[in-house]
Amino acid sequence: MGRYVIRRLLQMIPVFIGATLLIFLMVNVMGDPVAGLCGERQCDPATAAQLKREFGLDKPVWQQYLTYMGNVFTGDFGTAFNGQKVTELMSTAFPVTIRLTLVAIVIEIVVGIALGVITGLKRGRPIDTTVLLLTLVVISIPTFVTGLLLQLLLGVEWGWIKPSVSPEATFSELIVPGLVLASVSLAYVTRLTRTSIAENRRSDYVRTAVAKGLPRRRVIVRHLLRNSLIPVVTFIGTDIGALMGGAIVTERIFNIHGVGYQLYQGIVRQNTQTVVGFVTVLVLVFLVANLLVDLLYAVLDPRIRYA
Repeated sequence: MGRYVIRRLLQMIPVFIGATLLIFLMVNVMGDPVAGLCGERQCDPATAAQLKREFGLDKPVWQQYLTYMGNVFTGDFGTAFNGQKVTELMSTAFPVTIRLTLVAIVIEIVVGIALGVITGLKRGRPIDTTVLLLTLVVISIPTFVTGLLLQLLLGVEWGWIKPSVSPEATFSELIVPGLVLASVSLAYVTRLTRTSIAENRRSDYVRTAVAKGLPRRRVIVRHLLRNSLIPVVTFIGTDIGALMGGAIVTERIFNIHGVGYQLYQGIVRQNTQTVVGFVTVLVLVFLVANLLVDLLYAVLDPRIRYA
């Protein structure tokens, strides 16, 4: 196991470098950072040249990237065009988005797996058909429609929640935004769990456990569910980074100043340092989440061994 972890960590290095290089090129080559510095008015040539020298944009792209990566390994993600350190923006944005993601993941796991188990065990029955139709509806409706609808009904019409989340963004305030963020993923988790449960239910090891006279609860939890969760864990693990990076719409609707909000502001204002810095951290989140998912396989299925 130890050698496998070390090998995976070493494999993450070229993936991290390649991903950050691609992001850096897309943001700095395809965009115009100077235009974002000057705002709506076009910079005059002298001002543009001064700004390029100040932020190192006059150097070759490869040199800019090497300088950026060298600073990243020292914990310096650069300075936003407003003079604020990107790490300061991260220190305020990431805790909020992490709380929002935790709420979304908990809802996704608890509700999604529970519905998947119920429908998988009762495949073909009315409850199975009803849940399948509901998940199809959830997948078909865009997140911004779900968010605006819940905000209008629960926040404006009925007054059950605040339409906008406060700057503190407590867990209680993030329940509805977390539900909106997790809605589509919850539907996929339900469908994945249902399919996996229904397939494994006919397996030999389940029939053997039933033939031994084991209690139904133990057969479902210890045998059927444990082996059926591998594809679900794979999806949830990769979904963690997607939820953190894809929270732009949800955070905009509920006025949450998290990672999605900062990315949106950085893209609109063409603030390259902010965008590249935040996406670099999200790449690390994806890589670590994938590693944890691979290690969880051995926990769920003892037959899996890592050399």
